[in-house]
Amino acid sequence: MSDQGKGSASTSAAAPAPAPASASAPGPGPGSDTYKGWLFKWTNYLKGYQRRWFVLSNGLLSYYRTQAEMAHTCRGTINLATAHIDTEDACNIVLSSGGRTYHLKASTEVERQRWVTALELAKAKAIRMMNDQSDDSGDEEPTSQSDRSEIQGTLKTLVSKLDDLSTCNDLIAKHGAALQRSLSELEALRVPVEGGEKIKAVNERATLFRITSNAMINACRDFLDLAETHSRRWQRALQYEREQRTHLEETIEQLAKQHNSLERAWREAPTLAAKTSSAPTNKEGSERPLKEEASDEDEDTEFFDAMEDSPAFITVTTTESSQHRRSQSNLSGASGGHPHDWNQDNNVSPGCNNVSGKEMQPRRQRRTHIPNKPNYSLNLWSIMKNCIGKELSKIPMPVNFNEPLSMLQRLTEDLEYHELLDKAARCESSLEQMCLVAAFSISSYSTTVHRTAKPFNPLLGETYELDRMEEFGYRSLCEQVSHHPPAAAHHVISQRGWTMWQEITIASKFRGKYLSIMPLGAIHLQFHSSGNHYMWRKVTSTVHNIIVGKLWIDQSGDIEIVNHKTKETCQLKFSPYSYFSREVPRKVTGVVADSGGQAHYILSGTWDDKIESAKIVQSSRGGSGSEGKQKTVYQTLSPKVLWKKYPLPDNAENMYHFSALALTLNEPDDCVGMTDSRLRPDQRLMEAGRWDEANSEKQRLEEKQRAVRRRREAEASDALDEGREYEGYQPLWFHQRRDSITGETNFVYKGGYWEAKGRQDWSMCAEIF
Repeated sequence: MSDQGKGSASTSAAAPAPAPASASAPGPGPGSDTYKGWLFKWTNYLKGYQRRWFVLSNGLLSYYRTQAEMAHTCRGTINLATAHIDTEDACNIVLSSGGRTYHLKASTEVERQRWVTALELAKAKAIRMMNDQSDDSGDEEPTSQSDRSEIQGTLKTLVSKLDDLSTCNDLIAKHGAALQRSLSELEALRVPVEGGEKIKAVNERATLFRITSNAMINACRDFLDLAETHSRRWQRALQYEREQRTHLEETIEQLAKQHNSLERAWREAPTLAAKTSSAPTNKEGSERPLKEEASDEDEDTEFFDAMEDSPAFITVTTTESSQHRRSQSNLSGASGGHPHDWNQDNNVSPGCNNVSGKEMQPRRQRRTHIPNKPNYSLNLWSIMKNCIGKELSKIPMPVNFNEPLSMLQRLTEDLEYHELLDKAARCESSLEQMCLVAAFSISSYSTTVHRTAKPFNPLLGETYELDRMEEFGYRSLCEQVSHHPPAAAHHVISQRGWTMWQEITIASKFRGKYLSIMPLGAIHLQFHSSGNHYMWRKVTSTVHNIIVGKLWIDQSGDIEIVNHKTKETCQLKFSPYSYFSREVPRKVTGVVADSGGQAHYILSGTWDDKIESAKIVQSSRGGSGSEGKQKTVYQTLSPKVLWKKYPLPDNAENMYHFSALALTLNEPDDCVGMTDSRLRPDQRLMEAGRWDEANSEKQRLEEKQRAVRRRREAEASDALDEGREYEGYQPLWFHQRRDSITGETNFVYKGGYWEAKGRQDWSMCAEIF
């Protein structure tokens, strides 16, 4: 069977009907509401039929370019309640609704018949549902009682206001008639001629007023009659739209959960990984359907087109060196996400010693669960509409939009794949070391793909420590060194040969439809044995659909990683998502070059899944791209996996989509400093599900911080009046020093914290909670 024939096999989540033992799709069983699978959809005369992933649910047929897109991007939807289903030949299906027509093709006639049966059943059910919703029986589902009550209340208010308006109009008519009579009586009296003319003019104006009032009364009466006539129709229309929205939200949520479950099950199946690892690769395409079945971007023409708008190069894999074939193991736990698997790979030269000793250390039991997130609803727009254009850090937010971690803990999450740095420290080749450092810089974004909640803004002087010296050989310390603008300093020391430090200032702007988060500041990494000193900066994060729709996060921009000792560089490009782009979502590409600008490695992958590296064996100038720039064609060896994301823990969707590391970050620890984020009461209450108490505590802490700031401002003002110097707030564990490389003044660790922890002496810490 060809690759396309394999790709058309459906993986429906519906109840399966009896089917042959071949790679055909399970059909919808009795009572099944969902059917999904691969079909070929006609696009245009240039591309012809293209393979797409179709999902039939709740009377709607939607399609996606890949299964991965189900979580965030729907390419098109057709409502079967108003659609016409036709079959042209043995394998074709034609769906038309209004001005939209889908020409679809199944891989076999049996597959076509299953889809037609599923479509007809779904159409009949959708029509019944629409008819049930349009009648006046009033037997709506219990879940819509609150919505219906709200609609009825609105209509009652409208009728009441119209009744008030009608009463006012009656009074106007009554008083207008009385005025008319009084003027007529006054005109009948004997008065001078000039007075009579005045009275006559006033009488004419009163007549005009009465005519106008009568016209307004009649218009109001007509409007009232029309509103009463159409009130039930409005109610049915609103109810139908609300239920449709609820159905769509439930469908999207269900699909996202099923996708996560399938992805987690696939990654955790060791037998499948072993079979895939040992699959023969001497035939073209024999390995790819097992690994990338969900992708329809596997044709050469589409690959080259997809590269048009991102990097200025094209890669061509050579097959001459069979000893470099791809291995399924990788540097950071790609096989099943177990950390002890990464040291079995052969993806980097023997210069990178694999003996880490990590699996030899006894590990302390860490927690694997936190209380489930409560299902509280809150209107975001009511809070955010007055905050457009303001700094996010200055917006008072309830905890409903937070996750029970602080920004300091989110910063510490960058260390989730610290083993990449452990391995890089043992590399003899600085270029291979650069590849691992680049993979580490990308891996820090993998936890953000589902994390749309906002972390707590740290209080000034708040700290967070992560001591994993016994388990993984490193210690991490963060401190909030400034509040406006918010800035945090971070320092990590590892016994396995590296030190990392950074100062990050978060600049964020709310733009109505999206939120831009721009981390400012450089990240430094130094390896002890070689003295290689790397530096890079983070890209911009964007949260989309702030007001309407499902929240989703994208990363975009460029990262330049520089080894200041050897002058070697790595240029990384995070491609922004575009609905019209044929790029793989969340794509990252990069080139590792030496001090002379000669490229040696190509990096590619996605920031939410994995990164691969391929060694360049030859480069040449190719044709011009869409912007007229000449592209470089790199001939490479087969790519090798540098990093792969660990699967999320079970029930992660109900635990804020926390990773295994994130679940442990707020674990209680009696030995930490009194300013540690673990001891922050509002954050602890939120984690326990007591959100109302957490909101009250959050307001108390923020008001306490404002009072301290006002006191410092008053002290500074008094010192200025008296001609004295006022030092102002100084962080406890970090001090400012000028960076010899960037020339910037940054906060760096000055020491003393771990010694104080050893003595359990926290007398120097302020009481900020």
